[in-house]
Amino acid sequence: MPTSLPPSSLVTLREQEAWLRCILETVPDAIIVIDRKATIQSFSAAAERQFGYRADEVIGRNVSMLMPSPYREEHDDYVDHYQKTNERRIIGIGREVFGQRKDGSIFPMYLAVGEGKLEGVSLYVGIIHDLTEQQATERRLRELQDELLQVSRMSGMGQMASSLAHELNQPLTAVSTLMQAARRMLEQGDASAIARARDAVERASQQVLRAGEIIRRLREFASRGDTEKTVLRVDTMINEAIALARISNKFGTTKVQLQLADTPTVVVDKIQIQQVILNLLRNGLEAMENMAKPVLTVSANVVNDMVEIAVADVGPGIAPEVKERLFQPFVTTKQHGMGVGLAICRTIIESHSGRLYAVEGPNGGTVFRFTLARAIEETDHDDA
Repeated sequence: MPTSLPPSSLVTLREQEAWLRCILETVPDAIIVIDRKATIQSFSAAAERQFGYRADEVIGRNVSMLMPSPYREEHDDYVDHYQKTNERRIIGIGREVFGQRKDGSIFPMYLAVGEGKLEGVSLYVGIIHDLTEQQATERRLRELQDELLQVSRMSGMGQMASSLAHELNQPLTAVSTLMQAARRMLEQGDASAIARARDAVERASQQVLRAGEIIRRLREFASRGDTEKTVLRVDTMINEAIALARISNKFGTTKVQLQLADTPTVVVDKIQIQQVILNLLRNGLEAMENMAKPVLTVSANVVNDMVEIAVADVGPGIAPEVKERLFQPFVTTKQHGMGVGLAICRTIIESHSGRLYAVEGPNGGTVFRFTLARAIEETDHDDA
């Protein structure tokens, strides 16, 4: 006969205790149990790793010792307020807060709190997920995104360099010619010649301003700077982007059609959105390189509280095998392309709470559309 087993109730209790101890020792998130006076009753192994305390150093002490100011000072009042009113601020909800380790360092964490009863006495179980690594990863991704954006800008600057000398040479040559003519007129000394010289100097001044404007736009485009959103007219922003595109690309025989009948304003970071427009213009021009009659259409329309901007070409369109992955990083149809341009553009537009997508044009080619939040102006509201 086999040896008799202990009563089933004892086996169950022992199994349950071992099971709970196993969970507390192995779960990756910290688990802390406190009583209604906020005194720590249980402190898991993961909590020891996260906070740097041994369990015997914290059990019996107020849980506020694990919090930085002002959470530390507010915690007991919150517990007391909840017990009196049953008004929940975190129990059953969870939120991001900060914890303080034994060494005094503060770290971000997600805290979820549940309430339980043990023999009629309330206990509060806190489950803590350390967000330090997650936030560090997000920060690294943002930094990488910024670097990719800068690479894209500098790539654009490289394309501009070949034509910049020619573009600046035109106004500077005009200045030189006009100033030489003015000198000869002044040497003649008569009133008519002086008047013509004055006109030549005025035109030379305009050419100098033109050259300065070219340089200003290029410096503004290349500068990294912090994101700064302002209210801008859509037509002004598009026209300036096209002016930059004419410097960095050879439009050749390409016909540019503007459909900007409405002139709404948007809230954007000008440099970032011009980067998007420039990238879409370059893509359209490159798609039509071998066409006899290339046409590029840029339009803007108000759609509810958004403004939709579209750049359409009449090229061969997007290959089916690329279409689904078009906005993924490192996907490109260009022989020497990096495949980050459209991915960066989508990120920029999404950071402006908009959407960037591509569709087939009604007469062939590709239409890239993106939306931006329309600025709310006083004229949008009825006078009461």
